Amino acid sequence: MTKTSASILILGAGGDLTRRLLLPGLASLLTRREYDVQVIGAGLDDRSDVWDEIVRTSFEAADVGADPDALLDSTAYIPADATSAEDLKRLLDACAHTPVIYFALPPAVSAKVCEALREVELPEGTRLALEKPFGTDLESARRLNRLLTLLVPEEQIFRIDHFLGMSMVLNVLGLRFANRVLEGAWRAEHVERVEIVFDETLALEGRGGYYDSAGALVDMLQSHLLEVLSLVALEPLPRLDQAELRSNIAQVLRSTRVWDDDPVGASKRARYTAGRVGERDLPSYVDEEGVDPARETETLAQITCAVDTPRWRGVPFVLRSGKAISADRTTVTVRFKPAPEIPGFIGEPKSDSIVLDLLSGEVALDLSMNGSGDPFTLEQTRLSTDKAPGDLLPYGQVLEGILDGDPLLSVRGDIAEECWRIVAPVLEAWREGRVPLEDYAAGSAGPDGWGTAAG
Repeated sequence: MTKTSASILILGAGGDLTRRLLLPGLASLLTRREYDVQVIGAGLDDRSDVWDEIVRTSFEAADVGADPDALLDSTAYIPADATSAEDLKRLLDACAHTPVIYFALPPAVSAKVCEALREVELPEGTRLALEKPFGTDLESARRLNRLLTLLVPEEQIFRIDHFLGMSMVLNVLGLRFANRVLEGAWRAEHVERVEIVFDETLALEGRGGYYDSAGALVDMLQSHLLEVLSLVALEPLPRLDQAELRSNIAQVLRSTRVWDDDPVGASKRARYTAGRVGERDLPSYVDEEGVDPARETETLAQITCAVDTPRWRGVPFVLRSGKAISADRTTVTVRFKPAPEIPGFIGEPKSDSIVLDLLSGEVALDLSMNGSGDPFTLEQTRLSTDKAPGDLLPYGQVLEGILDGDPLLSVRGDIAEECWRIVAPVLEAWREGRVPLEDYAAGSAGPDGWGTAAG
């Protein structure tokens, strides 16, 4: 069988993304599939003398047994200004195969690169891969999408949300559609609320410059968690392919809005003060390197959304993500309405739930049943199972889709715009100061009184 050939041209290759995620992801892919891949790194800083070592150490860090030697025979680092049409032509001329242009760049720079690419004749089949966020607001996302489709067809544009490259996230689909027992209960008649949480013990970890211009809402909720919401709320698919999945995701998001159309009542924001997380003492967020306190950037965000479809009307979807929290929590929890009281039993049935851990793969079912001691007493018992992670690292799955030309796990342009539309009223309310910026100590669970119920 003929190997798929491609030249991956990484713009902004000197950044952390390439070393920490892209190259290890490629390493995991090359242990599973045979590709004829050339990797070209490009950036304003000259890394040509250390590029081979970056590739080698990134492969070793992946810990998947990948041999970088074959890649090192063809890889190169070329200093270049990616906003210059002349430099872009020089980079494309260095590509031995059909180019995959990977934008490891901030949104504003990516837009400038796209403008410059309009002056360059792109090789047939060129694919464009962009990291989130896709734009900085709804209008800039629309402009970027128009610009991208002037360069290549939508099918050759890969907007990367690595959450969709996590096998555990895709487990949501298997759980939803492969279990008849759940399908009847997966609707507003039985579901009390849905909570999607991504809390981290990690703080900024040297990313203050980026994070302070984004914050938790844009960094996590606007992209990753809304994508997870769409998978939870999907209608049954006639088949699992890129057209059906992405069209149904778009349909869910078009029906999604802030709870009660009230961005003040349906959102909360906070940032951490000095504290201790595990064995680490953390400074206050405002004292972190790269942070401008005047921006009032939040490190913990929570919004409640409504999905206005017959299946989900009236069910609050609560999205939350924070940094420097006391414990890592990466879960989707579907909480069911409690059953009616049962005469003759002691205690009332509680809200049963299904909990999916997006990182560990654990699936837990909390069920009300007879007590283990007194059978006339009701108690809640957890049944759980672990799942091994996928064979590929998340960015390995992302790169596999790009190299194979399958956009199943990429974000379509209209989906990116809908995500910005949903959070736009919240961002406006926060900019105007209508939602207070609360404090929480690093290493705590968040501000006192924060729950995960609607409104």
